[in-house]
This record gives sequence, structure tokens and C-alpha cells, in this order.
Amino acid sequence: MAARQRAMFLVVVAFFLPGLIHSFKPLFSFDGNSTTHRDITQRAVLRKAAEVCRDIAASEGRDFSLTVDDSLSVDQVQRACSSTSTPTSLRPNVMFRSSIASMCFNNAQVDVIFALSEKHHFDDETFQGGRDLITAGVSAVKASVKLNNFVTARWTLGRVCHTLQDFYSHSNWVELGKTTPYSTLIRPDQPLENLAGPSTPTCRNCAGKNCANNLLPDLLQQGLLTSGYFNIFSSAKPAGKCSHGGSFDRTSIQNPVGGINKDEVGSSHGSLHHKAADLAVTATMELLEDIRVAVGDKSFLRLMGLSQSSVLCFVIDTRGSMSNDIAEAKRVSFHIIDSKKGTQQEPSAYVLVPFNEPGFGPLITTTNADVFKDGINKLSARGGEDLLESCLSGLQLALTAAPCSSEIFVFTDAPAKDAHLKSTITALIESTKCVVTFILTDILASRWPWGRRGPRTMSQSDAQLYHDLARVSGGQAIEVTKSDLSLATSVIEDSSASAVVTVFQVVRNPGRPDTFTFTVDGSLRNMTAYITGASSLTFNLTSSTGVSQSSSQSSGPLASFNTAGNLRRLSINIENQTGLWEISVYSNNAYSVKVTGQSSVNFIYNLVEAHKRNHTDFSLKEGRPLSGGNASLLVSVTGSDTVKVTEVALFDSSGATEVIGSLQSVGSGNFLVTFTGVPAGDFVVRLRGEDSSSTSRSKRSSFQRQASTHIKTSSISVTAQASHTNIEPGSTISIPFTVATTTNGVVNDSATRTFAVRANSDRGYTLTSPSMVIIAAGSGGNGSVTLTAPVSAVSGTDVTLTIEAENAAATDSNYTVLRFSVAAKVTDVTRPVCQVVSISTCCLSSSSLCASSQWAFIANLTDGINGTGIESITIHQGNGTLNSSTAGGHGENITVATYSASCSSQNVVLAAVDRVGNVGTCVVQARVSATASPVTAVSMTSTGGHTLSISHCLWISVVVSLL
Repeated sequence: MAARQRAMFLVVVAFFLPGLIHSFKPLFSFDGNSTTHRDITQRAVLRKAAEVCRDIAASEGRDFSLTVDDSLSVDQVQRACSSTSTPTSLRPNVMFRSSIASMCFNNAQVDVIFALSEKHHFDDETFQGGRDLITAGVSAVKASVKLNNFVTARWTLGRVCHTLQDFYSHSNWVELGKTTPYSTLIRPDQPLENLAGPSTPTCRNCAGKNCANNLLPDLLQQGLLTSGYFNIFSSAKPAGKCSHGGSFDRTSIQNPVGGINKDEVGSSHGSLHHKAADLAVTATMELLEDIRVAVGDKSFLRLMGLSQSSVLCFVIDTRGSMSNDIAEAKRVSFHIIDSKKGTQQEPSAYVLVPFNEPGFGPLITTTNADVFKDGINKLSARGGEDLLESCLSGLQLALTAAPCSSEIFVFTDAPAKDAHLKSTITALIESTKCVVTFILTDILASRWPWGRRGPRTMSQSDAQLYHDLARVSGGQAIEVTKSDLSLATSVIEDSSASAVVTVFQVVRNPGRPDTFTFTVDGSLRNMTAYITGASSLTFNLTSSTGVSQSSSQSSGPLASFNTAGNLRRLSINIENQTGLWEISVYSNNAYSVKVTGQSSVNFIYNLVEAHKRNHTDFSLKEGRPLSGGNASLLVSVTGSDTVKVTEVALFDSSGATEVIGSLQSVGSGNFLVTFTGVPAGDFVVRLRGEDSSSTSRSKRSSFQRQASTHIKTSSISVTAQASHTNIEPGSTISIPFTVATTTNGVVNDSATRTFAVRANSDRGYTLTSPSMVIIAAGSGGNGSVTLTAPVSAVSGTDVTLTIEAENAAATDSNYTVLRFSVAAKVTDVTRPVCQVVSISTCCLSSSSLCASSQWAFIANLTDGINGTGIESITIHQGNGTLNSSTAGGHGENITVATYSASCSSQNVVLAAVDRVGNVGTCVVQARVSATASPVTAVSMTSTGGHTLSISHCLWISVVVSLL
């Protein structure tokens, strides 16, 4: 119990004292000169992604002109990695930016969640603990990628990178004169050497504030590795040991005084800050390369978020009345797949979740279109005619499986039996920013005459649940007859296009006649408007030049449209009519308007919260912003280097409230936006600006974009911090949480209050949770949720936990969302071994003859007697042909690799990956002799120690490199 109380106390301290951050600054450096964790991570990701794209281009015989260095931008890498002639104006990079942001935010979270953990920062000479965190985290990332769980993989990767990067700031590696990364930190089979012993003195007092020479000369001469001690409570530390340093580090006032950290230019060893940051970039790239080789280039680029296209995601009811719906889902998905196969428009991934009483699933996530097709082909309408279905359970699984900002389509004709999940689904929509569109068939306006419903029918009141969730997500609830399904599913084809942006969207409920304006800019293409509402609804569209068209004209000067159920879909003609447009809607019933187009100019945003103590910085805020308080957004603009942001606003759909934020540029198209005194309400984010890029059809074009997901404020605060994010199969993790009430954004626990608590896992894992918490006067309400992974859980499976708190009147709620990864303990840390057993070739020195000649080698690769076994061997570099077969020998499985190539292709790297992701490489370089000479014998020793006799005029050097 004492240990648990201490753990909860440390979590509370870490949460309420974020200024005690002791590392590279997490996200921003306002001194204009220091490098942050965000800078390091983004530089490494961009450079490694560009290198992978360069290698792919070379293997395909394509040009790659981008120079790979630290000056790369997201837009540059996205453009260079495009393998087709997609117009620049339609190259999306929202997913790329979002993925980098996810890694950077989770990197920064280490300074909040694990601020006092020595091993997370390599403090107190905890080199083994820090290395264990890194290697276990990398194994979890590889396992997650293997199961296509990229979201969780990015969360884990960001945190692993933080610990790795801190090593170079907190240790004396740089002071030892090292210019390359300490690769042993990502190689668990290599020993940590030259560590300063527990009683070895490492520092002397600084000369006043000058700590440049406080490391002991003997330490440096012997090449011993140390790191600084850090403690915010006590000044005690082992005799003669270095301190971290800084105002929060109490050990730095104990002899030897001072510190050795290089977190920023003003730190104790700040003169070495940039060297440490540069080494951290290189080390992060080395770690990314290890993951790349283990998972393959395609999966690695997906992990980085480098995708040109959207995800196709269906949640489908499969009960007996849904045969038409299943057939239409099959038709439209097959059409999208077949028409876009081999193009940049081909979906980057596929997600399918069927649901049927009494359950839902199985979940299919794949990058293979044929697997998705097979999954839909196997769906059949079956079962009885029960009225209620587990629709929201299936949607929950899709929301946690699909990438953030995906569009999800739900097919059903039945009410939800799990309507109690509405608040959980709402929380996941807000957290993932996914757009959910419901295609609802055969909705009844009222009950049957005798007061009972017919089998498999849904009333308007039942359908309202789906309308509410669609509104929160920025999607639509399309009500249509089964015979008109093919007209309604055109929205799915629209969403599968590249670079779809939302220009304007509004929902009126209750309805009233109103006129709305939106700006058409020169970068927009293929604009479409969607209007849902009663059959009596009419509208009028007016262009910037004053041309009008009414809803009585199905085809006119501004648009052509068709109607399916409650949906009107308008294909808008915007030729030479940029500027302010109007759409007037006449209806007293509820309706919605959504205007979209294709453009690379877009934006993403994340809620962040400020740290106001020692480091003026920010971290990701989970859950809803607090009513009456200040709110901050980190906004990133995509698609153009010439965009000028003029306004970011929060406005509610009723139009009654609008809050304009103050803008602060933080470089590279990123802006911190602060809103003061955000009132209680339900808002969306709107961005306005100007773009003078050459892709615009006017010299300087005003533009507007709108986020799809709604932001709702709350007077309740819910916080939870897990001590770790990996769960072993069969184990239980405890997650403490705190509920508090606020007034104008400030915690106010002056009165006793009771809150209902709901905890939910998308995987249905066993969990325990209190049903309520009571906040006593003067204190917050604390509780704990336990989550147990079954013994059968597969490594790499992601688990999403949502914890919600709701007031007694059920009028206000807030939440926090946590992700975990199932990770079995890895005991196989040995990398596969390569042994070259024979090489044969005959290649003359003439380059023309060399090109027509072949060289080859055979190698044995093994994972050892106690290894998990080799899972794959691939050509990591080279243009030859690889064949492999298995053979046994001396109690171990051996994979025999045979490689052959033209003598003009003289380099090859084979990558062998075992079943837990350990990587071994076999590097072979073949070079033609500079001068023609008689056949000579060359002796070579392979990795197995056997001497090979080779007779060629081509000399070959074989290097076995184990990453």
C-alpha cells in the first residue's frame, strides 16, 4: 500500500509541477537558439523518411532530387516521396503532419508523466534501466506495426525517442569526445561498458556559475560514462557524483555543486547543447533505421504517416434485413479499389468491422485490398429480426483501429442496443478527430399504427442518436431507402479522393431559415456541397460574381445536384469565381450544410496546455477544455509555404458565440493560438488566411478551412496517468485518476459533489472501476481503474481505455483516453547471424562485359538454438534476385539465402528479421579489379570462421553488419 501511495503521489507531483522538466525542452524554445525534443524528433523523422523514399526511388529507377539534410520540411518530403505526377495542389500531408505531431506530443508527455523517473531520463547513472526502456519500447513498436496498429506504435515510439535523446543531454557522452551515437542503447545483446562505478567520483565543484570543467580529468581520461543526479526533494547524492543541475535540482547545491546537463544553451554545459542535440538526431535516425529494416519500407512509411491517400473504413450491420446494404458496400468499395489500384489515390489501408447480435467483429485492418475484399465477400445478411444491434460497439472498435482523422462509414437499419456507449463514442470521436457518416436505411417517421414497430425498423427518435454522433464528428446521417442506396454512397467515393478539405459546415437543430457564407479560394478543386434535411427544404446558391441558382434547378450555372433520401449532393462549378459565396437554406426542421473541396492547403490542430514554471512550454491536453478558462491550440498549416494565417476562431453552430484567438508563430507553419475565457458551449475551429502560392488562380487568394470535429467545454477535469503503457499478456495494470470541478478554468472543490464514473475498453478486456467518486470540500476525487490483458492476448494488440466522469444532473461530463500495447516479455535479444558459405563469379574488368555477367553468393542465416527463428529475409539494398530455403543443422534452423545479380550491381544488403523483430544484416560489396589481371585466388574469412577460397578477377569484400 505504501508503494502505491508513493506512486500516486509522484504522479500528482508530476502533473501539478510540470515546470520541473529536466531535459531538452519538449516542444518549443522561446530563447530562439535551443533545440527541443520536437525539433530533434522531426528532423530525424524527415531525414529518415526521405532516405527511405530515396532508396525506393533508386530501386524503381526513378529520380530523387531532394537533398537529405536538417533543412527538410514536411511539404518537401511529402512532395519528393510522391511517386506519381499528382498535381502539387492536391498532395495532402495532413496525415504526415499529424503522425509527426503524435510522436512529438508523446515524446513531450514523458516530461509530464515520468518527470521523476530516473530511468526515463538516464539520470542517476541508470544506464541499464534506460536501455531496458528503449529496447522494450522498440520491441513493442515493431509488434504493433506488425498488426497494423500504427497509432499506438507512434505513441510508444515518441516516448522511446525521448529517453534515447535525453541520454546525450544528461550523460557525459559528448564530453568524452564521442561524435557518433552510443549504439549499444538500442542493442540489448551488447554489454554496457566503461560505466563509472557506484563509488567512483565523477565531478568537482563548478567555478561559480562556470561548470565547463567540472567533470574530473581522470573520468575523461579513462573514458568512463556517467550522468547527473536529480532530485526535487532532497540534496542527497552519492559522494563525488555529478548533478543534473538547474533550479529544481536540489542535489546541485550539494558538493560537488553545479551540473552537467546540456538541455538548452543556458544549461550547466550549455556550450555543448547543439552537439548533444545533433547526436540525438543521429541516434534517433539509427533507431528508426532499425525499425525500418524490421518492418519493411512500406510499413515504415505508414508508421511515419507518409501516405498519399485516405483509409477505407466500414462498420456494417449484418442482420437479415441488410442484404441490400452489404451488396452496396461491396459494390462501392470494390469500385474504389479497382479504379484506383496502382495510383496515388489507392486507399492506404482498409478497416472492416461487422456487427450482429449478440456481438461485433472480428476487426480487419489491412493494407492488402484483396484481404479487405475477401472480408466483405464473406459478409452475409443472416440471423433473426431483433430490433436492436451492437452498432456503437462496432463503431468503437473502428474508431480505435483507424488512423486519426479517418472517415468512417456505418451501415445499419436498426437502433443501437448499446446506446449507453454514446458518451464513450463521443469522447473517442473528439480524441481521434475521425469523421463518422451513418447510412441509415428505411427509417420510419413514426411508429406503426397499433403502437408497435415492425421488425427491423427504426424511428426518427432512434435515429437521433446517429444524427448526434454525426454532428459531433463533422459527418452526416443520411436517411435513404434501400432502393436508393447507390445514390447515397456517392459520399464514400467523394471522401476517397485525395486532399479533401472542409471549407464550411453547420448544423441547425432546431432549424430556421438562414444564410451562410463561405470563401472559395484558387487552390480548391472539385467542390461539393451536401445538404441534409426534410423533403420540404429549399435552398439558393449565390456565387461571388452574383450568379444565383435555386433548388428548383437540378442543373444550373453554379451546380448540378441529385437527391437521395434526406441528402442533396451538389457538384459546384467554381470556374473563375473565387471569393465569397452564399448559400441560403429555407427550413424550420433540422438540417445540415457541408461544403468540401480538394486542396493541399489545410490545417490540423491539437489542444495543448501551458507549463508556467521553469520551462515555458506546452504539452498535449487530453479531454475537453475547461469552461470559462483559457484554451490553447497548436495549429499547423499544410500544403503551402506562402500561407499567411489571419484568424483562428472558435464558433458554435448556432452562430451566437464566436471567440477569436491570439496568434503566435512558432515556425514551419505552426501557430500557438490562445483563447481567453472560452464560454461553456460546443464549438468548431475555423481558420482564415491568405495564400499567394503559384497554384492559386489569383495573385493573393483569401481562404477558409474548418475543422470537422466539435470541441465541447466542460467544468469537470479528469486526469489519469499510467505508470507504463505496455501490458504483458495475463497481467493487470492499475491506472489512478482524479476528478475535479472548476470555475472559470480554475479547480474549485469548495463543495461536496458526486460524479458518476464510466470506464470502457475497446477490446472488452476485464476491468474494474468505481461507479462514482465523491469530491469532498477542499480535495479532489481520486479513484483507480484496473485493466487485465488475457493470457491469449497477442503482442502488438492495442487497447484503448476511456475514463469518463459525469455530474449528478447528467448535464456535463469530461474524459481522458489512454492507449496501451500488449507486449509479451522478450527473452530473445540475439540478432540473426549471417555466414557466407560460397561465392562464385567470373567478371572481366571491362564495364560492358561486367554488365552482362553475373555474380552470386550463398549465405546461411540463423537465429541460434534458443532464438525465436528467422521470420523474413529481404533485400534491403540491391537489385538482384534472392531465393531462400530452410535447412536444419546442429539443433538450430538455418535459412539458406541465395543471391545473384549483375556485376553492374555490386552492392547488396540482406536483412534478416526474427520473430520478435531483432535485425541482422549481411552486407556484401563486389568491386571490379582496376586492371585486367590473371585469375587469382583470394582468401576470405566468413562470420563462421571458415576460410573460403575464391578464384576470380572480381574481388569481393564481405562485411557482416548487425544493426
